[in-house]
Amino acid sequence: MKRTLCLMALLCCLSSSVLADEQPASKDTAPPPTLTVFQAIVLGLVEGATEYLPVSSTGHLLIAEHLLGMDGNERQKAAAESLAICIQSGAILAVLLLYAGRIRQVIRGMLGKDPDGLRLLINLLVAFLPAAVIGLLFNKWIKQNFFSLTSVCLALLTGGVIILAQSLRRKPVDPNAGRELTAMTPIEALIVGLFQCLAFWPGFSRSLSTILGCQLAGLRMMAAVEFSFLLGLVTLSAATGYEGLKHGSEMIDSYGLATPAIALVTAFVAAIVSVRFMVTSLSRFGLTPFGYYRILLAAVCYLWLAK
Repeated sequence: MKRTLCLMALLCCLSSSVLADEQPASKDTAPPPTLTVFQAIVLGLVEGATEYLPVSSTGHLLIAEHLLGMDGNERQKAAAESLAICIQSGAILAVLLLYAGRIRQVIRGMLGKDPDGLRLLINLLVAFLPAAVIGLLFNKWIKQNFFSLTSVCLALLTGGVIILAQSLRRKPVDPNAGRELTAMTPIEALIVGLFQCLAFWPGFSRSLSTILGCQLAGLRMMAAVEFSFLLGLVTLSAATGYEGLKHGSEMIDSYGLATPAIALVTAFVAAIVSVRFMVTSLSRFGLTPFGYYRILLAAVCYLWLAK
């Protein structure tokens, strides 16, 4: 079963070139996009390690692509963007593996055999709706106006300040205090979904925004983290499928099949380690260490850009 899921995700991401429109030959004389094995491994590690942490995988990938020289011209940027979306499949598969029990519960709910599973499914769909609407309506405008290193630095700083402000304002909270995941209502799920839309600002973090929304809804920390993972599974699957069918041929034409597959597998392994690390870290220290990390990274990037 696990082998089948991995194969399906890889084929879905890579075979999209068959469905995409043919692109006319470019007259651009700039260097064409390339992806070495080293670059594939680095990007896979960055994606998998940061996708579910409250530090923004998109922001880290934009920084990594710049450091690796993959954004020198528009063709390179487009190919790198398609690759970044494709390798999210690795992170998706990691959650499918680690939270297989909860996913089976949702499937039983769909079949009318588990009321809690059905409630969770409804809440996930409700929480996904705001991001789906905004993404379809404003995706192009967001990419044109927010996908820059300067914007990423500001988003990292903003998220870090919010985390530290929250930790200073509140007394230490028992991570087991709060309600369980299945106690969430559809209205609360909608609020979490609206919070998730903050992640359209690259560098803010989808994980952070959904955890903040879940905390506002009164869920205990681990329940908030689990809902963030599951909502990420829905959101990332939709984004990967949509963007893969639309721009997958650009990635295939630029990079071929082998190196993107290496990046995807690397992201899968890194995401498994990252999810386990996050669960352990948040149960012990909360979000505060991630706040300091975000501010430090924002400062380093700003000084680097100012040179």
